[in-house]
Amino acid sequence: MKVAATDIEPTKRFTNRVANYAAYRPKYPAAVVEFLRAELGLNASSVVADVGAGTGIWTEALLQGGCRTVYAVEPNDAMRAAAESSLNRYPDFKSVNGAAEATTLADASVDFVTAAQAFHWFDAAGAREEFARILKPDGWVVLLWNMRRVDTTPFLRELERILRAYGTDYERVAADNPGRELMEEFFPRGYGTRSFAHEQILDYEALRGRWLSASYVPLAGHPDHEPMFDALRRAFDAHQRDGAVRIEYEAVVYYGQLL
Repeated sequence: MKVAATDIEPTKRFTNRVANYAAYRPKYPAAVVEFLRAELGLNASSVVADVGAGTGIWTEALLQGGCRTVYAVEPNDAMRAAAESSLNRYPDFKSVNGAAEATTLADASVDFVTAAQAFHWFDAAGAREEFARILKPDGWVVLLWNMRRVDTTPFLRELERILRAYGTDYERVAADNPGRELMEEFFPRGYGTRSFAHEQILDYEALRGRWLSASYVPLAGHPDHEPMFDALRRAFDAHQRDGAVRIEYEAVVYYGQLL
């Protein structure tokens, strides 16, 4: 019988997965930042609040893109500490102990609010009110997800089967991913969307770490942990080429204005 993880508070779900999250989660393609610069006016004077910043994967992309200041707003102490450890070398990085519904940032203080792989954990109504408060007039909200493709190759279809068989609450988390109805409610003035294909090439240890970074993958001691990783190893061995497998993603971006 599966043991669900739905009773874990969203801000605490990744506390014991931080190292794998920082090391093995996919980054975002450079084309996303290029799109924000070309179409939404992101530039060297932009102040950005990256909300639900986690270990700082997307935060670093913004810093490398040359933004003036990036506030990494993260309520989880362990994830925030990981971001600080890796990003304090950037003078424009500011770590903030805050949440989507209460960022602690000043009114009308940022040009962009972003949330990468995080919005589905927020209270949408509370986040919308808070984002509207901290945004400058004509500021933008940008919501991003790395959506793993599940059926374009035999290997990806097998990964999906394994997750549905052994994931603690995989189906519920997958169902929380963005849909048109939620985006229309969150962006009543309308929104745009873009997508960018990219991939990870992983050996088995990296694949294992990527798996363990997900909140719905059972950890050691859970009755489904060993069966899941036995199945993952078999899938890797069956589909690897030159010691590696490919996971395909679509980086999906939703963007709009609240004010």
